[in-house]
Parts: sequence; structure tokens; C-alpha cells
Amino acid sequence: MVVLARPVDFLYARFGDKVKENVPLAPYTSARIGGPADIFITVDTAAELARIVKTLWKYEMPFTLLGGGSNVLVSDKGVRGVVLLNRARAVKFHAGDQPSVMVESGVVFSNLANRCAAKEFAGLEWAATVPGTVGGAVYGNAGAFGGDMAGNLIWADLLIESGQAENAEVTREKFTVEKMGYDYRTSMLKRGEVKAVVLSAELSLKNSTREEVTVKIQQFSAHRKTTQPPGASMGSMFKNPPGDYAGRLIESADLKGTRIGNAEISPVHGNFFINHGATKAEDIRALIQLVQKTVKEKQDVELELEIEIIGEW
Repeated sequence: MVVLARPVDFLYARFGDKVKENVPLAPYTSARIGGPADIFITVDTAAELARIVKTLWKYEMPFTLLGGGSNVLVSDKGVRGVVLLNRARAVKFHAGDQPSVMVESGVVFSNLANRCAAKEFAGLEWAATVPGTVGGAVYGNAGAFGGDMAGNLIWADLLIESGQAENAEVTREKFTVEKMGYDYRTSMLKRGEVKAVVLSAELSLKNSTREEVTVKIQQFSAHRKTTQPPGASMGSMFKNPPGDYAGRLIESADLKGTRIGNAEISPVHGNFFINHGATKAEDIRALIQLVQKTVKEKQDVELELEIEIIGEW
């Protein structure tokens, strides 16, 4: 193992003013919650992401990759080690009888869906209301309105580390959708079966008209506004259990509207926890534990988190 006197000095020497220290993460999360990152690096291209990740792996420096900041709860104490903010956003459309789009993993998914509409491509309308980035969607098999990443992904360009310590090997490989091991809101990446970072992806599209695609996006957006609450949140807190809905179970347990501090289980939709301002991550976590305990006691269902909890607790 390589021992570095002060890792941040090493990173300053390698990556210059891209490196920042003690950066609050709340502004970079959809819930507007989270303490500081010890070291914070913004990445602007997939090539740069690959280069920095290779360096961090080589010197065994732990890091957390942050995209749109949805589906994560960052602790009040923040995140030790390095946080990479993924802003790799190149997009390239391929026209023809079987159109597709190649996107870097930092592309905002909802923006991509609207860009497809402008270019008269269908297939990603379901993503117009999905928060976060393409990389996060590939990682977690994001989905909505009957669509999901498993239905659109052609391949994902992954940077993969295999082996241990000094014998570790870093490779770059394109995983087909079949190789991603997709299931409901999960993948082989999310399950930890492969140690990898998503660099880019190619997604299948369909030829259409701007009007047709736009109308469908507007319909999905209108439905989302009437069924999901406004305000700062992480998105859906829990996965829907087989044959049921997490929101229904939470409502049946009489938990909608429950507050701890400035954190509230939304009165509109029980599977959304709202930050009413200066909310502590600990309060959100306490609500999570309360919901899991109560739903288990009342309905004998164990709710599994859809979000990820990161940082020092």
C-alpha cells in the first residue's frame, strides 16, 4: 500500500485547481442535505473521470461519485476521502432506422429526454421526470411510467478494477444490457458484484415527431406534479415491494405528515421525505427507521431503501 503524507497535496499536484477542500455537499444534492467533503473534485469529461478514478484506485484513496445528487442521503458529518462531482456531459446522436444516443455519464437525464424530443427521437419520454444523471440511472436501473434503463441501454462503458492491492488491474469494457444484471431498481454495479465506474452509455431511441414526443413528456410531467410533492427531497425513499407500493404501505400505517425536526413524510405521497429547510440528515434517517419499524409491525413488510446512505455517521 502506498502511504501519502497528505493525500490532498498529492491531488493538488496532479489535478491543480480542480481540487477543493471542505466543500459543503448540501448544494449538490436534490434534498439539500449533507455535510462537507474532505476533498472535492469536479470532473468535466469521461476521459478526465477515467484518469482521476485510475489515480485514486492506484493510490488506494477512497472516493464517492456524485452525479445529480438524487437518491442519496449525505450525513451531517459529511464524507471522508474524495468526492467526485460528475459533470461529464457530452452527447452525440446517431440517426437512421435504429437511432441511438451516446451520452457521458454526467448528463442530466431529464434534459436528455427533452433534447431527444427536439431532435424528433422517442423512447426516453419516461425519463423526462427522472432526477439525476445518466450514470446514476445506469447504475440503479432508474425507471418511471413503465420505462426503465434496462429497456433502453445498448451498452455501458465501464472503468473496472479487479484484483487486490498491488495486483489490482484496471480495464475499460463495454457491458451490454444483458451483462448489467438488471432487476427492479438495481444492477450488478449497485449490488457490488463489480467494482466499476460508469463513463458513458449508448441508449436506443425511435424515430418520431417533435409534437408526439413533447405531448407524451407533458403528460408524464403533469401526472408527476399531481401525484408527487414539490420541495427538496431525495426522490422515492423505498423500493416498491413485490405486488404493492411503498407509498400505500406508509399511508396505511398512518405515517404521512409525520415530522422529525424539519424533515417530513410528505402528506401528498408517503414515499417522499421533504426537507422544509435546514433539515438534518439524522432526522431523515430517524424517519426512515420509524417507517421501516412501523410498516414491519403493522403490515409485516420489510421496506428496502431505494436511496443510498453515504458519508460518516
